[in-house]
Amino acid sequence: MGAFTSGMIQSIVSALLMGMVFALVALGLTIIFGVMNIVNFAHGEFLMVGMYACLLFSTMTGLDTLASLPFAAIVGFLLGVMCYYGLVKYLLRGPMIAQLFGTFGLMLLLRNLALLIFGSEPRIAHHGILVGRSFVIGHGIVLEATKLTAAGFSIILFLTVSWILNHTKVGKALTATALNAEAARYMGIPTERMNALAWGIGGATVTICGALLVNFWPVDPNIGLLFTMIAFATVALGGFGNIKGAFYAGIIIGFLIYIPTFWDTTTMAIGDKALRGIHLFSFKYTFVYLAYFLIMVFRPHGLFGIKE
Repeated sequence: MGAFTSGMIQSIVSALLMGMVFALVALGLTIIFGVMNIVNFAHGEFLMVGMYACLLFSTMTGLDTLASLPFAAIVGFLLGVMCYYGLVKYLLRGPMIAQLFGTFGLMLLLRNLALLIFGSEPRIAHHGILVGRSFVIGHGIVLEATKLTAAGFSIILFLTVSWILNHTKVGKALTATALNAEAARYMGIPTERMNALAWGIGGATVTICGALLVNFWPVDPNIGLLFTMIAFATVALGGFGNIKGAFYAGIIIGFLIYIPTFWDTTTMAIGDKALRGIHLFSFKYTFVYLAYFLIMVFRPHGLFGIKE
């Protein structure tokens, strides 16, 4: 297998794995928007909380970072429920602009609390079963254990959430609330509890993602902004509230971010010095934001959403 083919396959595999991770980041945001039609600007900060929760749990107990996943899920669920009952339920009484500024204020609160408690120094998991391990398949194709595990959990959580929504009584109540909250309330469904549950599930999924992410991505109090934008782009691309669409859109986002890698692999194979002098790495997130803009302009209901 040639160096070009091997490098291209490596880039495709890496983009696919990271795409699944980005999909998992967006899952909670999709659930919350689908049920309540509200945008959570603090979604990235929930991810940050999950990353710090993983590090704290691992440091205090001496256990592997994977053992922190249930703890991170509980922290995220409680954080989501607390945010709903302490803030969001009151924001829903006001106009949309109040909801936007309210969750934006929650974002600033969580970010500055993290800065106060943990400081600004980036942190990452240095020890663990997965950290630093990789598998080599084929002709030099490397699979990092941390990213492979995160992608695997992404698939598991997407399947679990889809099963809950489609095959359980609670899931059908959540779906009914998402379709028509007023009608669901008349049918005896406790819509306020469903809203709180949506925030709880959304918080739990994204903090689990954070606990997986901190094994290969450093965390600092400002990390939430990057992942909030990625989550927004993923949700917009997949269709607001569309869980299956969010999964596919996450994979597309993964490939968009890896465009500079594809470019480098191709230009090295061609051997053109002029092209190799064009560096795209610093613009890798620009492709995501450009896709977000184009989707909002030409297909605001998303690639996989249903036009209302």
